[in-house]
Amino acid sequence: MNVDGLDLNILGPAFVAGLLVLSTHVPMGQQVLSRGIIFIDLAIAQIAGLGIIAADSFGWEPNGWAVQGVAVMAALLGALLLNWTERRFRDIQEAIIGVLFVLAATGGILLLSHNPHGGEHLKELLVGQILWVSYQQLIPVALLYAAILAIWFRTRHTRSLLFYVLFALTVTASVQLVGVYLVFTSLIIPALAVRQARGNGLWLAYGMGACAYALGLMASAVFDLPTGAVIAWSLAVLAVITGWLIAAQVKVPIADTVTGDIGD
Repeated sequence: MNVDGLDLNILGPAFVAGLLVLSTHVPMGQQVLSRGIIFIDLAIAQIAGLGIIAADSFGWEPNGWAVQGVAVMAALLGALLLNWTERRFRDIQEAIIGVLFVLAATGGILLLSHNPHGGEHLKELLVGQILWVSYQQLIPVALLYAAILAIWFRTRHTRSLLFYVLFALTVTASVQLVGVYLVFTSLIIPALAVRQARGNGLWLAYGMGACAYALGLMASAVFDLPTGAVIAWSLAVLAVITGWLIAAQVKVPIADTVTGDIGD
């Protein structure tokens, strides 16, 4: 145990990064559940990651605009493909999403196979480096998310193509902040936890997610554990507690609240 690890200079930017990710992922997660395309964020995140790995293989600056452009283009192409398959093959859309995820993941492994630091690059992509973000790094992300949220709530994402484009832009930025695993858990777990809440449960999901990030960051620092993994478990534990409280309030079975049929 190391209480000295609670350094606000490190945990502060990381917590703000988590709040930014939650700001977009919570409402998008609710939409993903209603559409029944649970693994879309994993697929888009992995496709964006494949773009980053491909750009890195050319020796481009990791945080340069060229790499960001490649990542965005890869994610947008994936989003446009999924928008097309949703209209053409709606009954197997989830299967197509899974296939794209596997192809993007294995494509990244192939590109890194001759890279002596390939394992480290892959780990960074999956678990992220949330503890290494700075406030300066978060400014462009905050501006991007603000624009996305303005469009999201103004249009109510009625157009499928718009949903996929906004989703691709969001996930591309998020995966570079927190990694693929936290992108998925931040999107799905809060939405699952408040699925049976009165109203749409948006602010409850926001609050639960913020508490999970705060607890996860502090526990990671104190016990010297991998930050992304601890935050993911914090989200899961608080989701179960939140779901139980909602179930007790509305008198529905806890299993229906947290793990119910997501296709409803």
